Amino acid sequence: MRDTIPPGSPLRILLDYRPALRQRTGVGEYVHELARALVGTAEPGRPESLTLFSSAWQHRMASDVVPGATVIDRRIPVRVLNLFWHRAGWPTVERLTGATFDVVHSAHPLRLPSRRAAQVVTVHDLDFLTHPERTSAEIRRDYPALAPAHIRAADAVAVVSRHTASEVVRLTGVAREQIFVCPLGRPDWTPRDTEPANAPLLFLGSIEPRKNVGLLLDAYERLRAMRDARGVTTPRLILAGGAGLDSGPILSRAAAPPLAAHVTVLGYVAPEARRSLYASAMACILPSHTEGFGLPALEAMTIGVPVVVADQGALPEVVGTAGQLFHAGDAEALAAALDALISAPDDRHQMREAGLVQSRLFSWTNTAERTREAWAHALERKARRG
Repeated sequence: MRDTIPPGSPLRILLDYRPALRQRTGVGEYVHELARALVGTAEPGRPESLTLFSSAWQHRMASDVVPGATVIDRRIPVRVLNLFWHRAGWPTVERLTGATFDVVHSAHPLRLPSRRAAQVVTVHDLDFLTHPERTSAEIRRDYPALAPAHIRAADAVAVVSRHTASEVVRLTGVAREQIFVCPLGRPDWTPRDTEPANAPLLFLGSIEPRKNVGLLLDAYERLRAMRDARGVTTPRLILAGGAGLDSGPILSRAAAPPLAAHVTVLGYVAPEARRSLYASAMACILPSHTEGFGLPALEAMTIGVPVVVADQGALPEVVGTAGQLFHAGDAEALAAALDALISAPDDRHQMREAGLVQSRLFSWTNTAERTREAWAHALERKARRG
């Protein structure tokens, strides 16, 4: 990494922190924990200067959001800056920040415009290419048209799973050697001792069709009918997460009979409250149509909570043999899997132990080291390009 940097001078990194500015869901959690891991694993022999960039009209980034990192916070509306960056490639980060960098790292597939720095992008998934209807208006406007070219033009591409790496090659034509798999890490949480009495079933994620929450409600209705017919109780279902795109019909259904008495909608859960929420659950369910990684599955396994996930995207890669898989389009299969799990405490204990072992394969320290490899490749590629 040091070949293109004067000896003894720090490697100057700009990391786009904007996804973590308000609600630290998926990408925001990735940016925040990556920044913490980079600062925490810095070595005297390879000095680094990490700068976190943010811009917003109302929300300000605290100067100590990641101790050890420098903060540059501009009062520019996110949508305005994105429009200029995505469509005009202006202003450059040098002009906007008044500083120069060796690497600028975008937390999404569109590059940060820079005159001098090597450019790295992170791709979490490419669902916006295959299913643009499941994305917000701004993403539909910019990502399908611009992202493939931005990804190809980046000096290195970081991805969060082998599945996403394959999708980047398939859908954008980027050479595999340009791609660095940087899996997300497990949280620093102590596993729970026992499963609490009357533990509910838990979904944690954005409440939206892309997460296949409608199918989860289908399955839960079937599950209750199956168990009611046998005269046995069914755990409550908790839907935790912010309201996403087209969440209205899902939320209305959860609030109406026959589900209203059995489904609790919590809304967004702050990072400091997530551990206790997982620890209260009998099982965590991720029925998503696709996931670039599936952080809730890893977080649940870290606590010792069994996971039931769709056989799509990176979820099988993340849970390995520790989780129960079902076909993402099959509500009956999900209902049957949940029924079997509820009825078998010994199986839940075995899944707990397997999940704890699986979760130890993932660490933010590894994420940081793999990211540094992407930076090194980006610097070398930029040097070759002159």
